[in-house]
Amino acid sequence: MKLTRPCTTIAARWLLILSLITVPSLAWGQKNKSAPAPKAAPAAHAAPASHPSGGSAGGAHAGGGGATTANRGGTTTANKGATTTANKGATTTANKGTTTTANKGTTTTANKGTTTTTANKGATTTANKGTTTTTANKGATTTAGKGATTTTAGKGATTTTAGKGTTTTASKGATTTAGGKGTTAAGGKAGATNTAGKGGAAAGKGGAAKAPAKTVTTKSGNTARVSGGRVTSIKTAHGATITRGAHGATRVESRRPGGGRLVNTGRHGGYGERGYRGRDGHRYMGRTYYRGGHYYAYGYRGGYYHGGYYYGYVPAYYYGPAFYGWAYNPWAAPVVYSWGWGGAPWFGYYGYYFNPYPAYATAALWMTDYVISQNLQAAYEAQAAANANAAAAQGDAGAQQDASNGGGGGGVALTPEVKQAIADEVKAQLAAEQAAAQAPQPAAAAAAPAPAAAADTSADANQPEEVPAALDPNHRTFIVSDVLNETGPDGQDCSLSAGDVVTRIDDTPDANKSVKVLVSASQKSDCASGTQVAVAVDDLQEMHNHFREQLDSGLKTLADNQGKNGLPAAPDTKTKPNPDGQVKPDTSVKGELEAQQADADKAQADVQSDQAAAPSGQGND
Repeated sequence: MKLTRPCTTIAARWLLILSLITVPSLAWGQKNKSAPAPKAAPAAHAAPASHPSGGSAGGAHAGGGGATTANRGGTTTANKGATTTANKGATTTANKGTTTTANKGTTTTANKGTTTTTANKGATTTANKGTTTTTANKGATTTAGKGATTTTAGKGATTTTAGKGTTTTASKGATTTAGGKGTTAAGGKAGATNTAGKGGAAAGKGGAAKAPAKTVTTKSGNTARVSGGRVTSIKTAHGATITRGAHGATRVESRRPGGGRLVNTGRHGGYGERGYRGRDGHRYMGRTYYRGGHYYAYGYRGGYYHGGYYYGYVPAYYYGPAFYGWAYNPWAAPVVYSWGWGGAPWFGYYGYYFNPYPAYATAALWMTDYVISQNLQAAYEAQAAANANAAAAQGDAGAQQDASNGGGGGGVALTPEVKQAIADEVKAQLAAEQAAAQAPQPAAAAAAPAPAAAADTSADANQPEEVPAALDPNHRTFIVSDVLNETGPDGQDCSLSAGDVVTRIDDTPDANKSVKVLVSASQKSDCASGTQVAVAVDDLQEMHNHFREQLDSGLKTLADNQGKNGLPAAPDTKTKPNPDGQVKPDTSVKGELEAQQADADKAQADVQSDQAAAPSGQGND
């Protein structure tokens, strides 16, 4: 019994000692497990990155370099830089740069860049191969970008997804950036902003929209229409209308005192009109051209249609029926004809547009190339003169011709199909002239031109309607003879130049006395081939008149050269005059054209000065 009591006493003492040691330890461990983690610093006061230590190898410091560990949880540190960890949660750091982590949640940082600072109340995952990522957000943020810098500072949910450029998102609303290869900025104070672009801030395939056409009026009273960044027409203070083509050519039109028009087709010439009464009792318009110091006069017969008069060309003379048959029917063998255009500047300039036939089986094909060439030569001369004048005014000799518009390369724009349509028009007109030549003619006495007032008499009352050639179903293909500006499908003005070809697709004029046409062939910078535009019936009639004038000029060239230069011999080339087509030239036209041109020059200079001085966007729509 004596031996047992000392043993019991000793065992009790050891149990007491063990309980005194164990209970405090358990209490301390429980306290450590339930203690809350410290709050993260506000975004504006996020802990700065620790700097590498320069003094201590591994001692404990407060605010110094080296590694300081104050954590009562499990900490694993594998870092080649200085690491400061102050967290009561589990932290795993594997970084080759400097990392400061102060977070209430779980933070995993795996970054090959320089510095990552994370101060977020939510879960943050940063995996970036770029230089610097700074995230200060109260919501969930996911950043996975290969670009240089991604900065997200937003109060809403922000998602930045895979951008190869620099992306900056600063928004108080929801912002989604799925961007591309350029720089995209989306910044809005409210609502959602979606940006998805390949070329910067704007997302669009067509770039900036074209400004709408507008009109501007200068202090001098000249009014200009501006479309597509260029002045397309001017109404002068004196009432003349200036049409400006895309290549520099201009056309000036005004009314003559006493009636009729005065039309300046460039410094190389123009024409003036006067009305007169024909021997058949119809109204006629006499037109006097002035070109190169010479006068040429033609007559045009008036026909009443839908409340107005349209004037059609009347030949000054006719050939015999046999000559028209020779021109209409196929020749015995195809003819290779030398035009002599090889060294002509206009021919090389329009090499992309026009290619003559290698041989001619009929006069109709020969005349097709003749008419086209006449229009292109006139267009080239008008453009060259206009550009030379502009260059002289600007002191820039290099502006004399727009070289970008010419040149060859590839197939020509004037296709064989379009040329065949012109040849068909030639044949139809040859047949019409042959029929007119065989019809009875009035007495062969010239009718004197009369003032317009004398032409407008009561004899015009209750006139039967005559469909003008411009609307005749038998005539649908027209060659543009003067510069025009029409409104394209996009609302912008586009030009039609001499030598372009259009096909009429409407038969009934609209309220503006215009019909729809299809652009069949066009030169560079003009209304694109295939475009549909509305053209005034008057302008189509003028194209047809000019076509007939050139047709008669071509017939004269054939008659003068038949049996020469490979052309077959023609039968009878004699002519007989057509009384209603005999018009005496009006020699006052030259002075009027010069005065008109001077007025146009002043108006254009005034508009140009006004446009240069006006801020962008000025004008009345």
